[in-house]
Formats: sequence, structure tokens, C-alpha cells
Amino acid sequence: MILVGSYVALSKPLAAVFPVLLLAWLRFGIGALAMLHWLRKPATEPALTAATKRLLFLESFLGNFLFTLCMIYGVKLTSAVSAGVIMAAIPAAVAVLSWLFLRERVPPRVWAGVVCAVAGIGLLALSKHEIGSPGAGVQAAAAPSLVWLGNLLLVCAVLCEASYAVIGKKLTGSLSPRRISALINLWGFALSTPAGLWLAWRFDFGGVGAGSWLLLVFYALAACMWTVWLWMTGLKSVPAAQAGVFTVLLPISAALVGVIALGERLSGLQLLAFAVALAGVLLATLPSRAAWRVGSRGRPG
Repeated sequence: MILVGSYVALSKPLAAVFPVLLLAWLRFGIGALAMLHWLRKPATEPALTAATKRLLFLESFLGNFLFTLCMIYGVKLTSAVSAGVIMAAIPAAVAVLSWLFLRERVPPRVWAGVVCAVAGIGLLALSKHEIGSPGAGVQAAAAPSLVWLGNLLLVCAVLCEASYAVIGKKLTGSLSPRRISALINLWGFALSTPAGLWLAWRFDFGGVGAGSWLLLVFYALAACMWTVWLWMTGLKSVPAAQAGVFTVLLPISAALVGVIALGERLSGLQLLAFAVALAGVLLATLPSRAAWRVGSRGRPG
């Protein structure tokens, strides 16, 4: 999630160079080339069942394709402040969906971590509003009839991201993290190809500088390969509800990259938001006293 937040912040220059759907198509295409050798089925892995194929499609459609569209167009119709507050619900949505669909038991401490995560990012959104971020005025400029649609799209983005975590947990039970990463990226490439080809036909690639191409390669490898593999590897041994709390690190790392690399200022309220959010991660992930006792008994004398 730290790496995700970093490439989200650093991808802003790319969004100014490439149309969004063309950028997505190029990203999936570069990722597909980099992960060709990950598509091969290991000898120890079972053949893909019809149910697993459906889950792979849903993982890519919801977590890669639909999430991007809902997020981008939702922010355009409402404000960045509203987006921050609504997206803070991702950890809670992951916990609820994992309880409903995976029958995971969600301990009270994880619920407390979810509350801290939501509170921390809520404070972060409020702090952005207080210092008058450029996105704060978008809502006022948008037509009232479209603001509710923007908020609804952002809620859909939250559900898409939560579904991505829950479905990913289900897939790690039968597939390796590498193969999951390669297969869902291939679906993302297929879904974005029609719009990507149409936009590529009309786009002037000669006007793109070398720096933008290098940044695009980093963005593609980080977004399609490294982060997905790390996430799926972690999900093999961590409950989805607990993993969902780590999504709080996405906006935190994005803001820190903005401060360090883009020269943005960090207010006292933003620092408080980070502290509360990180407290939530600690609450949800530190071993319980029972786990410490079991671990102590398991150590050699």
C-alpha cells in the first residue's frame, strides 16, 4: 500500500500527458509483457476451474478496470474532500465483506483498527479542506444534480476495492500470487484494449518526452506487477479483514510523497491524521497476548 500511494502521487504528470483510458491500456500492456513468464501453470497448481475463472475476471473487472473509472469520474463530479472521506471507508468495507462472504471472524481489535483508519483519513480530508486545496471548490462548481452521482460513484469505487481484497483472498487458496497477478492483468489489458486502440490511433506519441516514458514504465511495473504480487503474497497468510486496514497507508504515503517530492506543505492536523491511522494499523496487526504466549512456548529453551 505504501508503494501504491507512491506511484499514485507520482503518476500525476502521466495523467497530464496521456488520456486516462490510453494510460490504463499502456499500463496493462507493459505489465503483460513483463509477466509473460508468470502465466505458465506450475506443476503443483490445479487446473483453472470455471469458478476460479469467474473470480479472476471479477478481480480484474472490479479491482482494476471499474475501480479506476469510478474513482476518476467520481472525483470529477464531486470534490476531492468528499473523495477522501468516502474512500476512508475501504477498511470497513473490506472487514464487512470478508465477514459476509469469507465467514472470517473479525476480532474487536481489528474493528477498532478500522475505526482508527477511517478517523485518520477523515481528519486528513478535513485538514485538506481547511487549507483550501484546489479540489475543495469542485463540489461548489458542479451542478447539484451531479454531485450525488459523483458521491455514488465513489461509494462504488470503495466497494470495488473492498471486493478486490476479498476475491484476492479467495484466489490465493488455489493459485500462486504470481499467476494471479499475471492473469488479472491480462483481463485488464483485454478490457481496456477497445478504448486504448481508439485513443492510440488519434494520439501523438512523438510529443511524449523520454522522462514521461521512463515514468510510464515504472508506473506500469509498480501498478501491475510489484504491488499486486506483494498484496496477493500477503493475503495468503493474513485474513482479508486485517489486510484491509493496510489500505489506510495508500493516502498516507501519497501525501508524504507530495510533501517530499512535490513540495506540498504538511499541517499539524494532517500529522495527527497520520498518527491516528497508523495506530489503527498497529491495533489490527500486532499479535495478541495469546499469540505471544503460544510463540513463547514454541521457542527452544
